[in-house]
Amino acid sequence: MSPRLGVLIATYLEPDLVERIAAVDPSLDVIYEPELLPVPRYACDHTGTPRELTPAQQSTWDGALSAAEVSFDFDWQAPADLPTRAPKLRWIQATSAGIGGFVQRTGLDRTDMTFTTAAGIHAVPLAEFAVMGALHFVKGVPHLRAQQENHRWQRYTTSRLAGRTVTVVGLGGIGRRVVESFRALGTNVIEVGRPGSAAAYTTDDLDGILPRTDVLVLCTPLTAQTENMLDERRIGLLKPGAVLVNIGRGQLVDEPALIAALTAGHITGAALDVFATEPLPETSPLWDLDNVLVSPHSASTVDAENAAITDLFCDNLRRFLDGVELRNTYRRDLGY
Repeated sequence: MSPRLGVLIATYLEPDLVERIAAVDPSLDVIYEPELLPVPRYACDHTGTPRELTPAQQSTWDGALSAAEVSFDFDWQAPADLPTRAPKLRWIQATSAGIGGFVQRTGLDRTDMTFTTAAGIHAVPLAEFAVMGALHFVKGVPHLRAQQENHRWQRYTTSRLAGRTVTVVGLGGIGRRVVESFRALGTNVIEVGRPGSAAAYTTDDLDGILPRTDVLVLCTPLTAQTENMLDERRIGLLKPGAVLVNIGRGQLVDEPALIAALTAGHITGAALDVFATEPLPETSPLWDLDNVLVSPHSASTVDAENAAITDLFCDNLRRFLDGVELRNTYRRDLGY
């Protein structure tokens, strides 16, 4: 009899999804202890409220980690200690697309573990958020809300998104879906990739692109090269009246400079799902600016997320068992 493969599910999943994972192959020994995992605060929450484990429960969780060769998500207690607490662990399927900063902070990128990301899973909801954010300001929703609150009937002239120039920075699974979505609405899309990529434009060309950009969508991962990519100087280069949508990482943008540009009216509006500090501090001026949409890093989370990530994991499990290259393998040299 061939040895069984220990597969740990380290985040809450619905029972039918756990069964789906177990059905991939009879050699799998699926370890799932939902009463030991953080309690989800909302559907598809992969952080949750941590539990206080009893000594017996802690012993059970320690045993689950020590038996795991594959894990669906990272250990919720001490991920940096996974090399010692889970010495058999060879591969972790993350539930997030952007894990570079996390594995670097925890030192896991210096191990020989394989990581696969959830890249592409969140592409549709994030593209929908990007389109919604652009339309919110281009179609003047803040003005309409103010008129409605004042019970004021005043006809006016609005604008249209079609025909405008949308610059999309980051051409992974999310970026490609963003490009498709805006193209379908009749916009002129400029695709910006990383230096050395096959894209017609790269981030090295941004200085010449920003002055003609009506909507700027950031969906690139955070790396040493992209941190503070939209600094004060480049914010100043943006076409007056432009709209910013950030679905990448908050650290891509100089936040104080962005606040100044929003306050001065140089930028019409910003739809932000990510921030330099999360949760967004109560003292941040972004909360109170009428031309800002604040989303609590939730634009990617939809009620079908767990099922979609499970589908990806099941496919990767089959590949892992068959010795085939995994999908969405994290590249340490690139940081994503």
